Amino acid sequence: MVERRPTLGILAHIVMILGILIVAFPVYLAFIASTHTAQDIVQAPMPLLPGSNFWATYSAALTGSGNGAGSNAPVGRMMLVSLITALVISIGKIAISLLSAFAIVYFRFPFKGFFFWAIFVTLMLPVEVRIGPTYQVVSDLGLLNTYAGLTVPLIASATATFLFRQFFLTVPEELVEAARMDGAGPMRFFKDILLPLSKTSIAALFVIQFIYGWNQYLWPLLATTSEDMYPVVIGIKRMIAGGEGGNEWNIVMATVILAMLPPTAVVVLMQRWFVKGLVDTEK
Repeated sequence: MVERRPTLGILAHIVMILGILIVAFPVYLAFIASTHTAQDIVQAPMPLLPGSNFWATYSAALTGSGNGAGSNAPVGRMMLVSLITALVISIGKIAISLLSAFAIVYFRFPFKGFFFWAIFVTLMLPVEVRIGPTYQVVSDLGLLNTYAGLTVPLIASATATFLFRQFFLTVPEELVEAARMDGAGPMRFFKDILLPLSKTSIAALFVIQFIYGWNQYLWPLLATTSEDMYPVVIGIKRMIAGGEGGNEWNIVMATVILAMLPPTAVVVLMQRWFVKGLVDTEK
């Protein structure tokens, strides 16, 4: 039995509160900046309380009606591009990983072990390593500035395949034999038994992969040259002009806040499933 000491409990809460304040303060500053005009932000000291320019700033950001020296692409369009990209990447990764893990575990074919390790070895080849050849292929196929070009190169996941394979190996053999005796084919066994058993793992991976897809920066930076196909992360970078160009920092900060909302909502809404999928051992 672990002894509870009030002093340690108080100290732990103080450390957690300090950590929250350190993490949350930059977000608070971004929100405060988004409620003021660009002239108010550059004054010293910067205001630390909300201003009266909230609706005007966020309306300008969503509609792209700002006058900054950088890109003035509508943030609403950029968020739509990011949402579609993140959903296609996360759903595609999960679907491909489920099917590949199912084939590796439950089917017998030549060089099965070789193909599994070939998939697993790709963990050592991140996008940054293969980005040159990938860009050449996408460019030759005419997929630049398209949703396919943004998502297809990122749609496979060796990590998810490995995790689903390890889970499928824990499914009792008796369950497989019972399904076979009932006349269930491979796909029916997959749909009616494996998928329901995997729902918590799928939910946890969906959260991870959605955030991964939403926060993509390097690949969209190369694969998009048109403002109509900017994801919101690239849009933030394009909105900041270099040199002596005048930036509307209130609109930039509003875009930052808007870019945080969808992944935050996914984490909050799926928090219970996410934690259960990571720590639950009762399958």
